[in-house]
Amino acid sequence: MRIVVCVKHVPDIQSERALGPDGRVVRDQGDGTLNELDENALEAALALVEEHGGEVVALTVGPDDAVDAVRKGLQMGAEQAVHVLDDGIAGSDVFGTATVLAAAVRRIGADAPVDLVVTGMAGLDGLTSLLPSALAHLLDLPQLTLAAELTVADGAVTVRRELDHASEVLSAPLPALVSVTDQTNDPRYPNFKGIMAARKKPVDVLTLADLGVDPASVGGDAALTEVVEAAPRPARENRVLVNDDGEAGLRLAAWLVENKLV
Repeated sequence: MRIVVCVKHVPDIQSERALGPDGRVVRDQGDGTLNELDENALEAALALVEEHGGEVVALTVGPDDAVDAVRKGLQMGAEQAVHVLDDGIAGSDVFGTATVLAAAVRRIGADAPVDLVVTGMAGLDGLTSLLPSALAHLLDLPQLTLAAELTVADGAVTVRRELDHASEVLSAPLPALVSVTDQTNDPRYPNFKGIMAARKKPVDVLTLADLGVDPASVGGDAALTEVVEAAPRPARENRVLVNDDGEAGLRLAAWLVENKLV
């Protein structure tokens, strides 16, 4: 199998995140990391390749430091890494990003057919969750989203989705696109051997010209979405801080009873 995993370099979710005056996520604070949900996508792809053979290609779009996302993919076990780097991409919304990713997947597929495209269910910066569907549309692939489990057999991919009160099993012929949730697996930690091996693997850098993408179709000016308004989360009010002098548990229980919460 040949699997392309789309990964993203995002601000650390534990850090103080902010939007700039242009309504875009501030990404220059040096605290970027691989989108956590993309680790699940990488793990799912690596497990399928270990079972069926083949290779995993880690693919990202973004500025210079976005290369860290595909390098983490190499450390985990991906065979190939591709970084689409071009100033014309700056400011792209999810649709522009999907346009570039789709062109990159086609380019990767020109070398050898791609059987499966795997993504995380969302980027933890914008949290739109729209990219998997937009990418599947542009690639004209069947999409199976929010997979909590996926298997491949007999030329088809099958996923299980967890709904509020039921499980749903869906299947589609390959090639296809699957987005996974954090329920899918427990991502592996890169070991020392993997980290050292990743240092020797090159990262293929492509531009919009390499992909045949019209710069006018991506970037901030081509964005179909915009942040109209954003405001900091208001400080919490009416908080009661209790120093535990041995009676905190009793006071908490009394407060819950008083407010009819138990």
